Amino acid sequence: MKVCILSDSHDHIPLLDHAVEQALDLGAEAVLHCGDVVAPSTLHCLQKYGLPVHVIHGNNSGDLFAMSRLCNKPGSIFHFQGMDAGLQLDGKRIFLVHYPHYARAMACTGDWDLVCCGHSHKVNIEQLQSCKGEPCYLVNPGTVGGVGTAPATWVLGDLQSMQFEVHEVSKSIERVVSGKA
Repeated sequence: MKVCILSDSHDHIPLLDHAVEQALDLGAEAVLHCGDVVAPSTLHCLQKYGLPVHVIHGNNSGDLFAMSRLCNKPGSIFHFQGMDAGLQLDGKRIFLVHYPHYARAMACTGDWDLVCCGHSHKVNIEQLQSCKGEPCYLVNPGTVGGVGTAPATWVLGDLQSMQFEVHEVSKSIERVVSGKA
């Protein structure tokens, strides 16, 4: 199973939309959003893809009540997990949290195969050894919203092979979004 791992969209709808479209084209079957969506309405652009979207809040959490309402609608593809989440997808134990220091600590426990985070707006993929001697992958996909001077990035993860590829949202989309077309 392939998953689209992203974070820190910060209401940049076209970049988020394009990243998930790219991921779907590459075979993604789910989206893991590691926080800082901000306005819950930002996620509406993803409904057309029909992929389950697991989302947590970060330090820019926006309207948590509206997020809960969106995710609790009957038939919703959105799964709001709160401040962090423990998931199982394709037999892999996955933990989502916004903060990298918290993610690193969780990766070291040995309870997870994959820990994903955001917040720093910097891409980081590494394999750690847990205290139980088992490997755990720690993935920070950077910022899909292209916040500040950071490029708009996301990660495609293959849960069977535990391989992770960094993708940058195309420059043409970034220019249109920033008004420099």
